Amino acid sequence: MDFVEKLCLFLSICVIGSLAREVSEQPEQIHISYGTQPSEMVVTWVTFSPTSRPTVEYGINKLDQTAYGYTKLFIDGGTEMRNIYIHRVIIENLKPNTSYVYHAGCDDGWSPIFWFTTMKEGTDWAPRMAIFGDLGNYNGRSFPKLQEDSQKGLYDVLLHVGDMAYDMDSDNARVGDNFMRQMEPVAAYTPYMVCVGNHEQAYNFSNYVNRFSMFNLQQSEINNHYYSFNIGPVHVISLSTEFYYFRDYGTTQLFNQYEWLKKDLEEANKAENRAKRPWIITMGHRPMYCNTNDQDDCRRPNSRIRKGIPEIHAPGLEDLFYEHGVDIEFWAHEHLYERLWPIYNYNVYNGSYDAPYTNPKAPIHITTGSAGCQEFLDPFVLDPGTWSAKRISDYGFTRLTAHNYTHIHLEQISVDQGNQAVDDIWIIKERHGYGSYTGGNSIEEV
Repeated sequence: MDFVEKLCLFLSICVIGSLAREVSEQPEQIHISYGTQPSEMVVTWVTFSPTSRPTVEYGINKLDQTAYGYTKLFIDGGTEMRNIYIHRVIIENLKPNTSYVYHAGCDDGWSPIFWFTTMKEGTDWAPRMAIFGDLGNYNGRSFPKLQEDSQKGLYDVLLHVGDMAYDMDSDNARVGDNFMRQMEPVAAYTPYMVCVGNHEQAYNFSNYVNRFSMFNLQQSEINNHYYSFNIGPVHVISLSTEFYYFRDYGTTQLFNQYEWLKKDLEEANKAENRAKRPWIITMGHRPMYCNTNDQDDCRRPNSRIRKGIPEIHAPGLEDLFYEHGVDIEFWAHEHLYERLWPIYNYNVYNGSYDAPYTNPKAPIHITTGSAGCQEFLDPFVLDPGTWSAKRISDYGFTRLTAHNYTHIHLEQISVDQGNQAVDDIWIIKERHGYGSYTGGNSIEEV
């Protein structure tokens, strides 16, 4: 190899190295989430090299305002111990019900320009939600419709009820990177509020803990495992069902979560708070009840989520949610859609025979785990429980609109059937609050 050839090779290596460095500093996997106030939006993104100060330029129609944030180095637990730089910026003092454009990064590199719309003021408005679980890189059938709807501004929030990417830690977290790139056309436009699932458990849930920015209202700090937020007339609670199953990581967090749940529900049930936000909705990955043809815990009468773990005196959640008047409980994990009649302790407590969801006397459970993943759909048992009202084995997701203080509209959208609604119900409640279910009779006793 003569001098000219060596020089050309050297320059080529330099150019390739420079390009790789530029790419590694380029912001990607942009997603937004709500902060502790309706006037806040949190922007989170990733680079693969350190950059200068994380910045979001934003504004109404033009990028004329600036917010700064911070960076955290996440070292993945895989064999390569990859460095992933997580950047967060909290945009404050946003105007209500206003559309903003923004991009994220710094002088080392900027993302494309995205947009979002802030929450409306107060509680007298109708938030729109897309709710789904078990969405992976492969066979992610709901991605196209969620992307289309998000960029049209059809939702005020996305609720992902656990299990993402399949799995985020796989291939030294590259599967997680690819999933978040797929989510960007959805979650860069609509606040993306997440819940942990069993497929996030690797290395003590480290990919899940580090990649998201869910703020806990009680402590005003990030806690992706359990947190709550308010949107219109709805109080939303996200919790970890996985504390009941992955006990090798300890059990303290299970008890801490339960105490936090009690305090959060007590606060939400204060007369002045329940008057403003009468609806309480929870999301947790593994359901209390199911009619899936497998051996999952929800098939057992004393499932851990429902009844707790007696040997360590860990309480379950059904009594707590029933006593505090939780209205709707969203679950996933089972790769299907199932809607239950209002239920408590395996008894049906319909509002009446003709109008089961009008003034129901127990919480309503919805399992929505069919967004699409590599494990495909799950089958139902041939003889489902009488407490099961609707069962659908289609890919899709759930839409919820809280129209006012008394009416919620629920639809199940089937992407298999041309994005048509294959389930459609109204939930009507004239009384909410602590003890609102006390004294209700089961349907057998009505």
